Amino acid sequence: MSVTNSRAPELRTVRRPWAGPAVDACLVVFVLAMMGLMVALPGHEAAPFHIMFLAVAVAYGFRVWPVLPTAVLLVAMTLPSGWLMWTHAEEGLLARAELAEVPLLPMVVGVMVWHAQRRATALRQVEEMAARQLAGVEREREFFRDTSHAIRTPVTVARGHLELAAGSALTDGAKQNVAVALNQLDRMSALSNRLLALARLDSGGGLRRQPTDLSELVESLGTNWSASADRRWQLRNEPTSTVALDPEWITLAIDALIENAVRFTSDGDTITLGCQSLERTCVVTVADSGPGIAADDLDKVFDRFWHRMPPNGPMGSGLGLPMARATAIAHGGSLTAANHPLGGAVFELTLPR
Repeated sequence: MSVTNSRAPELRTVRRPWAGPAVDACLVVFVLAMMGLMVALPGHEAAPFHIMFLAVAVAYGFRVWPVLPTAVLLVAMTLPSGWLMWTHAEEGLLARAELAEVPLLPMVVGVMVWHAQRRATALRQVEEMAARQLAGVEREREFFRDTSHAIRTPVTVARGHLELAAGSALTDGAKQNVAVALNQLDRMSALSNRLLALARLDSGGGLRRQPTDLSELVESLGTNWSASADRRWQLRNEPTSTVALDPEWITLAIDALIENAVRFTSDGDTITLGCQSLERTCVVTVADSGPGIAADDLDKVFDRFWHRMPPNGPMGSGLGLPMARATAIAHGGSLTAANHPLGGAVFELTLPR
């Protein structure tokens, strides 16, 4: 299976190093202009005084200064303008009631700064938590990739030696032990392959979408499985228009669903494959006449490494159904599990058309 391991381009914030100083410079010029109006218009200082503090509030929305520089700025604005208003009130040019604005407006802006600082602190904490979580997820992905690659070599070597031993003259008990060991190595090989597949899907491994006849793909898989498993196979296919999907990944997903159905049925049981074309989606159905899924287990079947004990047959890797669901989600679809009213499990893989 060849999968392009490409990542979506990262969004980068456009940085403008000149924007901050430009806002500071404009604010200083504006504050000085308002103070000039307060000097030039004695008795009408209230309007430029209010506008001056309003400008600080607006600028603070673009540039959150640290607390100390902000406090220095407010004091530098309040002292000269307050002294000017007090002087004009003493001279009878300004109503004394306007002096109440001198401490009030800095206090209002100070409360706004306090709330903005709390919000900025909370955002920094959220960003740090998100960065730690992202780093943990990336470490998990790397672990999956490294583990899956590291398992392959010893499994291949051990399998080669066991196959050589199986061809030798062994007692029946030894041959049985070799067969059990080979079976377990098959499980480990499937585990490593699906770990690698999940790691690629989780890391945004690129899907090679191409127009695909989904009903034809389902029919082909049903033909292949019917030759290898003694079940009563039923195919309920509807002709579907071509769907843009990655046939290799979808094949792996449907294979995992059929493998699950085979594990939970016996010789002579029924497995039904179907493909239905709806208005906006195509639905692939894999149903079986097995024991079904316990009600308590329905919400666990897609958990990684979670197992259901087959009634007769080897235990799976615990990654087939999670890999199938990850494939569906990567295609913008979904995978659900339910019990058929007449018995058995039903899995529905839904893909957008």
